[in-house]
Amino acid sequence: MDFAHDPRTVALRDEVRAFVRDRAIPAEPVLDAQLAATPDEWSFRPVVDELRAEARAAGLWNLFLPRERGAEHGAGRLGAGLTNLQYAPLAEETGWSPRLAPVALNCAAPDTGNMELLAEFGTSAQRAEWLEPLLDARIRSAFCMTEPDVASSDATNIATRIRRDGDDLVITGRKWWSTGAMNPDARLLIVMGKTDPDADRHRQQSMVLVPRDTPGVRIVRPLTVFGYDDRDHGGHAEVVFDEVRVPRANLLGGEGEGFAIAQARLGPGRIHHCMRAIGMAERALALAGRRAHDRTAFGRTLAEQGVIREWVAEARVELEALRLLVLKTAWLMDTVGNRRAMTEIQAIKIAVPRAVQRIVDRAIQVFGAAGLSADQPLAELYAGARALRLADGPDEVHLASLGRAELQRAADDRPEASARP
Repeated sequence: MDFAHDPRTVALRDEVRAFVRDRAIPAEPVLDAQLAATPDEWSFRPVVDELRAEARAAGLWNLFLPRERGAEHGAGRLGAGLTNLQYAPLAEETGWSPRLAPVALNCAAPDTGNMELLAEFGTSAQRAEWLEPLLDARIRSAFCMTEPDVASSDATNIATRIRRDGDDLVITGRKWWSTGAMNPDARLLIVMGKTDPDADRHRQQSMVLVPRDTPGVRIVRPLTVFGYDDRDHGGHAEVVFDEVRVPRANLLGGEGEGFAIAQARLGPGRIHHCMRAIGMAERALALAGRRAHDRTAFGRTLAEQGVIREWVAEARVELEALRLLVLKTAWLMDTVGNRRAMTEIQAIKIAVPRAVQRIVDRAIQVFGAAGLSADQPLAELYAGARALRLADGPDEVHLASLGRAELQRAADDRPEASARP
């Protein structure tokens, strides 16, 4: 077994690491100052544009888009076109500055997932209208799936209605947690709704491309995560669609394919989220380590306290194990496809956010009350890690699905398992 990254990945990882440590992290207080100076705006601040220009000039652009899609749809001109396995360690590096690094490299959700959908399922006209400007960072986008009135963890519950009317589709419904939709530059909303409530439960849904300025689209309000409005990322919006009319040509993929398309979108996204989360935990651990050496309590530094050493050791064990599991998952997705990698995809979605939340929580404990303040990034990292336990499906849904699959495997293998030599 060879655990080494290939030379290209190592070179790109080192470049991304240098960019994050030398440019993104030092720019975080600049972002804070610009946010404070313009508290009512949801668009990107000037520091983001500056970092984007630097990243693009350095060739650190659209690194997330898989090789085959990148070559076909223009990422070869705009980015590296890597495999999931090659991109994973780069995503980890961006997790050290989740507020600035992903967006600076044009590798931030929800645009990444939306670009992948357009690349895989979009028509040539849809790609020309929406994918190219997204790859070029001239616009942003939002993904409108979750709804306030139904349990959206079961996507078959989606109640938003999409009905045909001649050559048009008419959309009526309410969405929330549409990340990025508060940003006025989010010109495209990808909306999931039911086109045929009488079809098979996994064939009822479709996805439609809705321009933000379409009559009937109303951005209701921003939502917060533990008090954070995520203004630097365009926030999370509640959105109402009131008889919104778009051409049938705006259907993404085929009618009734919305559920399958949603599943295709979530696989790569979980790799990105998990590796960024590992980077978040690594930064928290590094901050806790420095604090432990600098802080004295009861006559000894915190680094000399046994409980702190245990926390640090446990964090290192968890991060090393989970990183390998995520890399294995990325490798499987590249070699056998998302469907056959489902066990590992679900496993990382369950395990990584839980572990990262615990590691960040202990880092906050090392800092004491200072860890709760905005003087350190820990509180915001904690909020981000906790949110990941709900984003793309709550822990319980993945645990139930994974447990069901494991028990079915045991039932299928029972004669062999019970056999004696």
